[in-house]
Amino acid sequence: MKFSKYHALGNDYVVLNPKEAGIHLTESQIKTICHRQYGIGSDGILLGPIASTLCDFKLRIFNPDGSEAEKSGNGLRIFSRYLWDHKLVGTESFSIETIGGTVQSRVHPGGRIIEVEMGRVSFMSDQIPVTGESREVINEKIKAAGREFTFCAATIGNPHCVIILEEISEKLAREAGPVIEMDSRFPNRINVQFMKVTNRNCIQIEIWERGAGYTLASGSSSSAAAAVAYKLGLCDREITVEMPGGELEISLSPEFDVLMLGPVTRVAEGILFKELFSTSS
Repeated sequence: MKFSKYHALGNDYVVLNPKEAGIHLTESQIKTICHRQYGIGSDGILLGPIASTLCDFKLRIFNPDGSEAEKSGNGLRIFSRYLWDHKLVGTESFSIETIGGTVQSRVHPGGRIIEVEMGRVSFMSDQIPVTGESREVINEKIKAAGREFTFCAATIGNPHCVIILEEISEKLAREAGPVIEMDSRFPNRINVQFMKVTNRNCIQIEIWERGAGYTLASGSSSSAAAAVAYKLGLCDREITVEMPGGELEISLSPEFDVLMLGPVTRVAEGILFKELFSTSS
């Protein structure tokens, strides 16, 4: 089975082309491929390109725990770079279908920088989803790891819980993130961002990603966090998002449409042997 590996600010994915993979991926196989000791090791698998009746390409995104993600900003940039590397696209704009909605992507000359129109952010509870009456989920309370936090929830095709604090850390993300991810008010679980506002055009985030755990960078998390900062009047519409893995540039329209700009690094190509799946992870 042929594979390609890329990372986007330290958030790494294995790309598998269904025409070359030769198998239907099971949950167990996904877990094994993503395992840092028993497999290639990655924050997820991108399965594509797949034929689409809606867009130029279709992409399926899988988390290391075997679950399927609706959308991933870093995954979309990586997939776009994969298409460019395999001469399936040039520098013109093209569309990608995900189960979290369609996006427009464009690879800049040289292939290293990709911009993605991520779609429109919504804060409505029935779209995210969050339990309870239909409402914008703004400045609500949640308890985790012995603390009470104020959070806003949003979706950009996948669900996010954004918590604004004066100080953030990896330790806090690892302690409180998994508890919040599994909170019963989030029926589909949720991605968690701990955010510090630096100035009108810059935020910092630490990320706990649903189905993946602590993550160095995330495009959809950056989009959601930036949208919350703008929604609350803490930032302007052009925002640099700083993460442990690096920076992304987010541009927001007054209607909360998101344009994301950031790098992708090509890491490796190779062959996965069937023997890999005979060893339990």
